[in-house]
Amino acid sequence: MSAHRYAIIGAGPSGLAAARALQKAGITFDGYEASRGVGGLWDIENPRSTMYESAHLISSRTTTEFAEFPMRTTADYPSHRELIAYFREFADHFGLTARFRFDTKVTSLTRTDDGEWMLRADGPSGALAEQYAGVILANGTLAEPNVPAFRGEFSGELLHTSAYKSATQLTGKRVLIIGAGNSGCDIAVDAVHHAASVDMSVRRGYYFVPRYLFGKPSDTLNQGKPLPARLKQFVDTRVLRAFTGDPVRFGFPKPDYKIYESHPIVNTLILNHLGQGDLRIVPDIDRFDGSTVHFRDGSSGEYDTVLLATGYKLDYPFVDRAALEWTGMAPRLFLNTFTPTFNGLYVMGMIEASGIGWQGRYEQAALIAAYLAALERHPDRAAAFRARVTGEPWPDLTGGYNYLGLERMSYYVNKDAYRGAVRTATEALKTDAAARGPRRARGAARKKVTA
Repeated sequence: MSAHRYAIIGAGPSGLAAARALQKAGITFDGYEASRGVGGLWDIENPRSTMYESAHLISSRTTTEFAEFPMRTTADYPSHRELIAYFREFADHFGLTARFRFDTKVTSLTRTDDGEWMLRADGPSGALAEQYAGVILANGTLAEPNVPAFRGEFSGELLHTSAYKSATQLTGKRVLIIGAGNSGCDIAVDAVHHAASVDMSVRRGYYFVPRYLFGKPSDTLNQGKPLPARLKQFVDTRVLRAFTGDPVRFGFPKPDYKIYESHPIVNTLILNHLGQGDLRIVPDIDRFDGSTVHFRDGSSGEYDTVLLATGYKLDYPFVDRAALEWTGMAPRLFLNTFTPTFNGLYVMGMIEASGIGWQGRYEQAALIAAYLAALERHPDRAAAFRARVTGEPWPDLTGGYNYLGLERMSYYVNKDAYRGAVRTATEALKTDAAARGPRRARGAARKKVTA
């Protein structure tokens, strides 16, 4: 085992990936989890969980699971119940559960005089403090609700989707859903069976991907043979038009961007319900006035419940933002993982991409583990890695896609570009080639996303 000790904050998929990677590399670690057990947001009984009863994977099982531990279910798109069971089995199988301190909330990380990190937390036995050579932040990206400000005041029930658990919460109510991301569309499909009426306020167009194409999960097609970005956009736009039609005819605005420049909606049931008249699309919000909501086109509606499907913000509340080099909407990290100063903080799971799955996150964890192992056993390789990060352009992680400049897209990557860059960096850390000097990074410096 390693001489140095590290901490992992979070026991969701990213935290478990980090724990498994460090375990395999023989690196000593302690895990901390604020909830009762492993699984993170997939445990609907976790107080911080944003899960709801009807939630399923929006990527298919085989493109999402950990490669060394396939899911036992035959469902293509498992439910959250199957997934929490999967994470518990994964953690128990590899002996990771016992490495975490549960019901223990990390409250602060502060740098010590010798360059390590003091971790303070509140646990079942009270406050505790432990010093670590480094800390892996794996507390997730979907826990801090993004609640926009609106003009006026709404007198009814105003909820973020993080507070939504079951469609019975909407029974008999006139519901307005603001936003049409994957969660918003899932909830709209739930709501039409319970609510008195359902409207969905949107301000931009979306691309809708069916879960199945040609009888197979849509994200399993063309695996391992990525097309160039422009060709894939050209082909897939036409395939989707043939399978789903034009969303504009259902009331959605025409997208002002190309497919995959924002996360597509993996839900075509919403289009079915629009076609049946079960719900309707309304414009962007102008203001609230009691139970009346006024829209930008001058129309208005009366509602009992407004549900904000407005996404989440990155949040690492226990450490100063300067330590993560926040720039605008997100930390500025090499491969979304390493601080340029190499101060002993590492971020897991701050990646969002269509189809990257938990295996993609495990590869990210394996890179961290390779660097920590090199620090101890091959310092020349670790030094070469740091030299590359600080002295050369960073790899282009966009895969040629021009992602929208939105907060939720600030840590978006192309799965093939990202996984390729991570594997290259990991291999260099495991061979003496790293000591001969870093190779030139392919592509331009990482695209800066601005609002």
